[in-house]
Amino acid sequence: MNETLKAIKNRRSIRKYKTEQIGEAELQAIMEAAIYAPSGMNQQKWHFTVIQNREKLAKIADMVKQNMLKSGIEFAVERAKSPGFNVFYEAPTVVIITADEKAMPTELDCGAAAENIALAAESMNIGSCLIGMAGFLFASGKAGEIKKELGIPEGYKFIISVALGYKDIENPPVPPKNKDVINYVK
Repeated sequence: MNETLKAIKNRRSIRKYKTEQIGEAELQAIMEAAIYAPSGMNQQKWHFTVIQNREKLAKIADMVKQNMLKSGIEFAVERAKSPGFNVFYEAPTVVIITADEKAMPTELDCGAAAENIALAAESMNIGSCLIGMAGFLFASGKAGEIKKELGIPEGYKFIISVALGYKDIENPPVPPKNKDVINYVK
């Protein structure tokens, strides 16, 4: 099997990480993979905020939790009430992907970039987990303040985040895959 298909088939959403920070060379390679993702009309209207400061990550995770608890969304409230809940699973690195609010189709572009991050990480035996719930970070009147603090450009909106770190779990099982969703027209 070629290396690309191997990375695709081996990648899992990792929710348990070692405390050790990922290496700088690895981080740079992963982030370079992000910017090589396809982008509609090559607009590249995305922005990547890489957070490795543990205190900042803990503060952000707590803000997400508090906003989830106040959201009134039953699933989010129940999830946030879980003992030890941390939206980033205490990963040592988190990438927050945002995009220009006026550009299209940034959700697709950022999704492709997030997948490139995850696959590049997997190719280096680094775990990843794509996390949409981190968007609750910006679900309060302090969204502008938080964006400024994180260096997110004005006029950019949250799309997705990716937790990264060395895996603290070996060989997670492959979840069942539904192959009945493919229709061939020849």
